[in-house]
Amino acid sequence: METSWDIGISNLTKESNISICNSTHSTLMDMENCEELKFDIGYDRDLIEKIVRVIVPVFFGMIGILGLIGNTLVVIVVAANPGMRSTTNILIINLAVADLLFVIFCIPFTATDFVLPFWPFGNIWCKIVQYLIIVTAYASVYTLVLMSLDRYLAVVHPITSMSWRTENHAILAICIAWAFIFALSTPALVIHGEDLDNSSTACRILPQYDWSFFQVSFFLTSYLLPLTLICVFYVCMLVRLWRGARVSAESRRGRRRVTRLVLVVVGVFAICWCPIQVILVTKSLEAYPLKSATIMVQIASHILAYTNSCVNPILYAFLSDNFRKAFRKIIYCRPRQDPQRSGPPTKTTRAASTGDTNDNHLHITHRRNVQC
Repeated sequence: METSWDIGISNLTKESNISICNSTHSTLMDMENCEELKFDIGYDRDLIEKIVRVIVPVFFGMIGILGLIGNTLVVIVVAANPGMRSTTNILIINLAVADLLFVIFCIPFTATDFVLPFWPFGNIWCKIVQYLIIVTAYASVYTLVLMSLDRYLAVVHPITSMSWRTENHAILAICIAWAFIFALSTPALVIHGEDLDNSSTACRILPQYDWSFFQVSFFLTSYLLPLTLICVFYVCMLVRLWRGARVSAESRRGRRRVTRLVLVVVGVFAICWCPIQVILVTKSLEAYPLKSATIMVQIASHILAYTNSCVNPILYAFLSDNFRKAFRKIIYCRPRQDPQRSGPPTKTTRAASTGDTNDNHLHITHRRNVQC
């Protein structure tokens, strides 16, 4: 299956002056025809076949299972805990939903295309799958932009932004973002389709459309532009956090915790997607060398990019006390005693205007047994 990033692995060999092995299955099943043409393919066919047919589906399966379980837990945790419903956590739910859709509509079909020598799902489903993959990719990265904007408002304009940073406004922003993404991604329905390649079918960008223009445009709008916006927000935040903010030590610590969480999530996204994005732009411009080593790098980059869809719940568990406690509550589903408290339940109130992912609320912390 060829998507804006899948196309790189599917086209293990790029078309040259003679039409030659330009999809995964044609590369693997019709390599004899290539060899008859005495064309130097530049890589070890048996090694690449073993990786594509065995190792990649195994990794994708593991990523799919972890992503499905982890992101589902994130949605359940925030939905089941009213005290966690801050603007940041609503955006985290949206990011988890986008990752879930990516796991559901990308990984199974990509793995199937690696295993089978043809696209078995038909032209309509080819278009729908490619469209949804691109939609969920945009949804993920622009949710990160909204999360960074939310952090910028909380840190740089903490008082004036209180009336803007509400649950209803966060939901409205998410709905508007999804509407724009659905509309602006419609060209994917046109340019993708089922294509006949060496007597078998492949799901990819159709030959009459310019792959390089699409790939470069996608790189600019789904990676470079959003990360540039995020960097601008964070530069402004860091200046305010470290130099000009006149707030209490507790509020400063709270801001730093939440800002660190969002920054780490954004940083992991940038690291995971950078290699495959650069490789695919290079390939679309016909400047990527096709050798065993470079194809191995491409496959590893592909796996790294997909890993991003399952890694965020792990980051929340490590970086957020609230998420960590809520995950434990769901996983163990039994009473847990607080070893630090043996007396009757008490409650304390603290202002969490910029605290750990609950930064819009004054909330009461109950020190008592955690029950399902």
